[in-house]
Amino acid sequence: MSKYLKSLTIALAASCLTAPVMAEKFGLGRAALPAEIAAWDWDINATGDGLPVGSGDVLDGEEIFAEKCAACHGDFAEGVDNWPKLAGGADTLDHEDPLKTVGSYWPHLTTAYDYIKRSMPYGNAGTLSDDEVYAIVAYILYSNDLIEEDFVLSNENFMEFKMPNVGGFIVDNRAEAEYAIWSGEPCMTACKDSVAITMRALVLDVTPELDGNTATTAVSATAAPEPAPEPAAPTIDMELAAAGKKVFKKCKSCHQVGEKAKNRSGPVLNGIVGAAAGSVDGFKYSKALRVAAQDGLMWSEVELAAFLAKPKAYLKGTKMSFAGLRKEADQTAVIEYLKTFE
Repeated sequence: MSKYLKSLTIALAASCLTAPVMAEKFGLGRAALPAEIAAWDWDINATGDGLPVGSGDVLDGEEIFAEKCAACHGDFAEGVDNWPKLAGGADTLDHEDPLKTVGSYWPHLTTAYDYIKRSMPYGNAGTLSDDEVYAIVAYILYSNDLIEEDFVLSNENFMEFKMPNVGGFIVDNRAEAEYAIWSGEPCMTACKDSVAITMRALVLDVTPELDGNTATTAVSATAAPEPAPEPAAPTIDMELAAAGKKVFKKCKSCHQVGEKAKNRSGPVLNGIVGAAAGSVDGFKYSKALRVAAQDGLMWSEVELAAFLAKPKAYLKGTKMSFAGLRKEADQTAVIEYLKTFE
């Protein structure tokens, strides 16, 4: 590129950045009209200024979320692959690996409305109506167990809702409190004679390699447990199982069943009815589930129904973000369906 063209390119780029002051000088476009600016220049702050008039409930939000959000965020806001999780993570912010979601981390609900309204759905931003955004926000709150399924969110009650982590943020006052300390001359006294690497990683989460003798000793020191007797094959109501197959659609985004089933964000559920908790190979269970398994939890039909009704209430600390099957008929049907997969 010649120096002339390069200079012209830089000048044109600069004119775009300094519009409308430079627009007339270079003859590029025109100054935006007030109405055009107003169409984009809006926001909703933490005090609720800018909230539009409207409302939306959880049930409508579930349908809208399934259609426009679930492809990335999962049917129950649990996230898909590397797309963000919007639900879960309660009481994890002080953990080494916290789960930061709308429910566990965000301090103000206005943040959710503002972001969804201007940026979602992905690839089609700005197409949601005000009522649709209210409904989606309501469903996200429901997925975090923060409201009941009959809740209606509106501009009238929006600011009454306080997020769990509202007190978890502080005003950044470093400019006033600390910048003066950093701006002085650096300390160059009492320095170390040499610098050496003392560690290669903050966390070494690997299993040490053992030599043959050590490994053999470790294995032989533990007696093999007696094999558990195989449970009798359950009697299955196929009509009820067929109804359960429809209910299981709510579970498919996290769990698989059948011959080619694989662990996803939830474990494979083949043979789950009557099995010991935490027994699926290759799945990383939550600490809460591992403790329950050590205490002898078995997934009987009664225990499964209690868990499915409201997972987070049944087992505090579970990774399962699904809010639960509220209808007893749905619980019974999906358990019957799971019986068909050994």
